[in-house]
Amino acid sequence: MIIRPQSNWLRMLLVWHGSVLPAILPQLLLILAISLAAVFGHGRIFGERVPLDTAPFPLLGVSLAIFLAFRNNASYQRYLEARQLWGHVLIASRSLTSQALAYLPARRVGRRELAQRVIAFVHLLRHQLRGSSPDADLARLLPPALAAELRQRAYRPVAVLNGLRRLMRQSAPDSQTLWMLDGQINSLADAVGGCERLASTPIPYPYGVLLHRTIYAYCLLLPFGLVHAIGAATPLISVFVAYTLFALEAIAQEIADPFGSAPNSLALEAICRTIERSVLELCDLPMPDEASADKNFRMD
Repeated sequence: MIIRPQSNWLRMLLVWHGSVLPAILPQLLLILAISLAAVFGHGRIFGERVPLDTAPFPLLGVSLAIFLAFRNNASYQRYLEARQLWGHVLIASRSLTSQALAYLPARRVGRRELAQRVIAFVHLLRHQLRGSSPDADLARLLPPALAAELRQRAYRPVAVLNGLRRLMRQSAPDSQTLWMLDGQINSLADAVGGCERLASTPIPYPYGVLLHRTIYAYCLLLPFGLVHAIGAATPLISVFVAYTLFALEAIAQEIADPFGSAPNSLALEAICRTIERSVLELCDLPMPDEASADKNFRMD
């Protein structure tokens, strides 16, 4: 995720890090080359004039804009739902830790053991969603025997929740306390299921293919439709229109996978660090440093 301070209007025009411009620069250079070829060739290819004018482009552009808006809305809804799910993980982790510390006898459950299991759960969920290796976090957070057991599991976050549920059952003094703690564990399990649903159900592939092909066809033909109407200004207008369309498509692709590692995906490592700090503070244990953006204003 890109985290930048509020910029003035001039700096916003010149922003490089945090925009999708680096990703679409090759496509813009291609459109610029085609536009220059159209200008210097007077709208001809191999001596033959391309019979295009500006009339069909506004109609096609309106249709393309509507389709792009649909795709961006669908992608943003996935991004927003993913962030809400991780917000629930934060709330339920804090509540479970606070309630366990307040209502369970201290002799039956240790603060460090409780914190380790809750923190391990959030990091293992992040690794599962991103397909990354959890070995470093397992070795850092859990005893060797439990870490070795979890390495053999396919659904490690669920296994940690199952262990937490058994720990609460052994430690709860009565059924009401157990029911209350079990509700928080169920909230964490619901968040896992929601994240798995988003990760395993992408936006239907044909939508992306159709949009991608239509944008490229529109941008590649646009210079030949403009050259006879605006002449030397064709490269400027063509690149500007292409930038808008290519950038919207690139943004939609990035945020459609909210758990990925793209610059504009969710900062799962930073969210996990926040949960870790919060749980450790509740347990009166030392906290790691707060997550911060790198020199390119990016948080992973």
